[in-house]
Amino acid sequence: MDVLKKVPVREQDAKERATNFAEVCLGYNKEEAMEEATRCINCKNAQCIKGCPVAINIPGFIEQVKNGDMEKAYQVISESSALPAVCGRVCPQESQCEGKCIKGIKGEPISIGKLERFVADWARENGIKPEGAKEKKGKKVAVIGSGPAGLTCAGDLAKMGYDVTIFEALHEAGGVLVYGIPEFRLPKEEVVAKEIENVKSLGVKIETNVVIGKSTTIDELMDEEGFDAVFIGSGAGLPKFMGIPGENANGVFSANEYLTRSNLMKAFDEKSNTPIMRGKKVAVVGGGNVAMDAARTALRLGAEVHIVYRRSEEELPARVEEVHHAKEEGIIFDLLTNPTEILSDEKGWVTGMTCIRMELGEPDDSGRRRPVEIPGSAFTMDVDTVIMALGTSPNPLISSTTDGLETNKWKCIVADEANGKTTKEGVYAGGDAVTGAATVILAMGAGKAAAKGIDEYLSGR
Repeated sequence: MDVLKKVPVREQDAKERATNFAEVCLGYNKEEAMEEATRCINCKNAQCIKGCPVAINIPGFIEQVKNGDMEKAYQVISESSALPAVCGRVCPQESQCEGKCIKGIKGEPISIGKLERFVADWARENGIKPEGAKEKKGKKVAVIGSGPAGLTCAGDLAKMGYDVTIFEALHEAGGVLVYGIPEFRLPKEEVVAKEIENVKSLGVKIETNVVIGKSTTIDELMDEEGFDAVFIGSGAGLPKFMGIPGENANGVFSANEYLTRSNLMKAFDEKSNTPIMRGKKVAVVGGGNVAMDAARTALRLGAEVHIVYRRSEEELPARVEEVHHAKEEGIIFDLLTNPTEILSDEKGWVTGMTCIRMELGEPDDSGRRRPVEIPGSAFTMDVDTVIMALGTSPNPLISSTTDGLETNKWKCIVADEANGKTTKEGVYAGGDAVTGAATVILAMGAGKAAAKGIDEYLSGR
């Protein structure tokens, strides 16, 4: 065994997986997990914990994997994380825990994400559940949204002894985990549904088809239904567009709609009644994880797929693993390219997209070099479908129907980063509803911080 390198993880063959929606990464078996765990040197001042937004005791759980005690490893993880099987699959470990791992200085970091995934999967297959509260506090908390922020906040509060009810607008719980992330990255029934069952096993109740701001309001929950505090984890589901000519043509989608049709409504399954555009040549505009998800979904639906991104590969915000998988599967990357117009026929259907080549100029406010148009470089891309994956913002419905809840110019709820406290007493918020679209694990970290803030508030501390 080469101690400088990770134990390789098994994956579906690229050509095979490009034609199906089964999970790409097959994960470790017990022997592989234990072998990888032996690479961890159990640092006293573990930097990996500092890199984890929910502060999992990483050396602690890896030590138990090394010893072969997977149940104890799971209990160590579940002290901090409500969704380990999810995080092991979709967290950007390379920029968080693994990015801080000391083994990465002279070799490859410990494969923390794959070990977390293995432990969570082992616990699920062996019927191991997280441990609940010993005593009840006798106070009620409402959680709005059943995505990663809401599930984390609810799980932590339930472990503290609070009576928690989650209110979910859609017909199925899970938020972005079910509508946003494809099956080939995050299986819904096998993984997400079971993680939600674990949260419910702590005593958390989930009510679906409840749209806060329409079905009821935050003020009504607190004044009429007896909730002592509220956490808003409603995410950011309002898609952004470029504002270029032709964006209203038939065959132009937001990635949000496209992925929701496929992931939540199972449009990829031929037995489903949900229609989805099965284009022959698809352009996905954007370079984040959502763009990769949309592109790889379109590929599996039979299209030739192009990622169109105005910066270079170095600036791609998507996870390195997702870019690598997309390339392996045959996604074409048109980098330093920016759309200027979407073309359509007399019936309004997309026939092409005019683009212009870019080059990188001086750094902008974000520190990244600003893309600048190259004069005379315009060309037309032959496509019949365009998917805009340019980010999302929070739906203003909740904030506009709640007295005393302050938002900023991006319609994000203003909340204290340390504890989730908003400008309305007893109301806390976190995740994408506060920050705008970000990662699953950052939303979980915000949910965790808010649970602590709510406990301090309701305990009078």
